Amino acid sequence: MLLAMLCVLLVVRLAGLDAGTPFAVPVVLFPYGAVLSVLALTAIIAVPAVRSLRLVIVAALLAASYVAPLIPRFVPHHQQHVPAQAPELRVATVNTHVGRADARALVELVKSERIDVLAVQELPSAGIAALTEAGLDKVLPYQELHPENDSSLYSRIPLTHGGPLKADTAWAQTTAQVTVGGRPVRMVAVHTYYPLGDANRWTRDMTALTSVAHRSGPDTVFLGDFNASLDHAPMRELLTSGGLADTHAELGKGWARTWPANKSPLPPLVQLDHVLHGSGLAGISVSERTIAGTDHRAVIATLALLPTKERAG
Repeated sequence: MLLAMLCVLLVVRLAGLDAGTPFAVPVVLFPYGAVLSVLALTAIIAVPAVRSLRLVIVAALLAASYVAPLIPRFVPHHQQHVPAQAPELRVATVNTHVGRADARALVELVKSERIDVLAVQELPSAGIAALTEAGLDKVLPYQELHPENDSSLYSRIPLTHGGPLKADTAWAQTTAQVTVGGRPVRMVAVHTYYPLGDANRWTRDMTALTSVAHRSGPDTVFLGDFNASLDHAPMRELLTSGGLADTHAELGKGWARTWPANKSPLPPLVQLDHVLHGSGLAGISVSERTIAGTDHRAVIATLALLPTKERAG
C-alpha cells in the first residue's frame, strides 16, 4: 500500500499533474515521500519475510526516482563568479498573518539584519499602523503600501515606478524599482492564491507571474508567499520560463521550511515563501527567522548584482 501511494505521488510530481488540480496540495510532501521511499527500501532489504528480488528492484527504482529530482537543490550552484566588490541588496519577506505578526519583533529583525527592501503580505491598514508605531518608517522610509491589495514594499532605498502589478492574479501584487550600484532592480512582492482554496486560480496566478518574469529582464527579484514549493509544476515553470533562480536551491539549502510557523506542536513542514531572482543577480546568503504572531517564517536573503559579463545564461 505504501509503495502504491508513493508511486502515485511520484507520477503526479514527474508529470506535473498538480497544476490546476487537487494534487497541488499533497505534492508539497514530495521530499517526505523521498524519505519514506528510502526507508521502505531499507525495510524491504532488512526483513527476510518480505524481501524478494523483484520487490527490491521496484523499491530501489522508486527511491532513485524520488531522490534524483531533489539532488540539484542540495548542491550549491557555482555557474557565475561574484566579484568581491559587487553591490549587494539585502531583502526579506514575511506574511504577517493579516497583521498579527509582532510589529516590534519585525522592526528589530529589519534593524539587526540590515534589510534594504522588505516585502510583506497580508498586511491590512491596522498592520501598517502597528509597524509605523513600532518605528519601521524610520528604518525603511520609502514605501509602496497597498493594504487593499494585500502586499506592500518597504525600503531603505528610494522606490520608483511603484504600484500594483498589471497581471491576471487573484489580487494585485505590488511592484517598485530600486537602484543598486547604478542599476535599476525591479522588486515584486508576491502573494498568490492558495491551492487548497482554488487550484485553478492559484495556477493562473503562477502563470501570470511567469509571464511578468519573462518580460522583466535579468535584474528582477520576486519575493513573498507563493503558496508553492519547488515541487509544484507551476513553480518550476516560473523558474525556467521566467528566467528566475530560487535562492535557497541556488545555495544548496533546498529543504528550507517556512510554514506553518508558531503552530505548536507542528514544526514548519514545507517551504511556501521564496526569494527568486533573475540572472543579473546571485544569491550570497539566505536564512529563515520566526516572528511571533505569524504562521509563516520570514525569509532573508543577500543578493549580489553581477557584472554583465558574469551573468548566468
